[in-house]
Amino acid sequence: MSEETPVWKALNLAMDAEMSDDDSVFTLGEDVGLYGGSYRVTQDLYARYGEWRVRDTPISEGSFTGLAVGAAMVGMRPVVEIMTVNFALLALDAIINMAAKIPFMSGGQFPMPLVVRMPGGVAKQLAAQHSQRLEHTLMNVPGLRIAVPATPQDAWWQLRQAIRSDEPIVFLEHELLYFSKGTLDTKLPPPPMHRATVRRPGNDLTIISYSHMAKLSLKAAERLSAEGMDIEVIDLRSLRPIDWDSCAASVEKTHHLLVVEEDCGFAGAGAEIVATLTERCFHFLDAPAQRLAGLDMPTPYNGTLETASIPTTASIADAARQMLLLGEIS
Repeated sequence: MSEETPVWKALNLAMDAEMSDDDSVFTLGEDVGLYGGSYRVTQDLYARYGEWRVRDTPISEGSFTGLAVGAAMVGMRPVVEIMTVNFALLALDAIINMAAKIPFMSGGQFPMPLVVRMPGGVAKQLAAQHSQRLEHTLMNVPGLRIAVPATPQDAWWQLRQAIRSDEPIVFLEHELLYFSKGTLDTKLPPPPMHRATVRRPGNDLTIISYSHMAKLSLKAAERLSAEGMDIEVIDLRSLRPIDWDSCAASVEKTHHLLVVEEDCGFAGAGAEIVATLTERCFHFLDAPAQRLAGLDMPTPYNGTLETASIPTTASIADAARQMLLLGEIS
């Protein structure tokens, strides 16, 4: 049965389903229990499963993430909630040195069925220390997988798939998407967890994005449609691995590529996407691939400056429009 569901509720339902199906699944983090999670994702789970499986922790990200690594090594399936991705900096030793490397260093003797959920992104004047995006850091870690759902349907599918996986998966959730509603059909079969999807088909230009920026890219494409521009929007859904085949097929069709990311452009996801697709699709491109990214600076607190520091629907539309109009002139 389909219904309009917010992203937070889709995540909550996914957690509930997996905890009901498998007693080895438990969650831990700050305020996940009695409070129900900062964004309601663990709402009601404490009452249903008790304090042993829904564990409130001290403010000590390195400690409770390390505890989860150990639990995963002995057969449990922990789901860590780090209250905000900014606090994940304190847990990077457990995530990068332990979770990402133990399966390799043990010759596969220790799988790592660990999910680390991280709300993040620019979310309305939370200032520099609470608006960071860590894609650039986490993407550069062999052994990690990274999921970036943008819709309730993907939140439901991908979280359940992540919990069932025997690999360490970082689950990046954008704070501005939690109350975004969409269709959720829990009976649909899931696509592969790391497969990209075409949110809008088109023939003139490919926009590749993810998370909140995929949603804004779709709005920009719909705005440009009124001007006669046919934009294809690819939502990556995953940053490690990236579904290169789907991306390349789109670029080979449209001959133009714009990559949109909220994170800073320098050494970011967009740089990797443009480099790889330029290598792979060079002879199909009618113009150089372009990137639109956040400015290389800490996120300002001031609302006007904050908005100016990251891509918007208008700036995405402007970038795509300029690429296509420049192509017509040349």
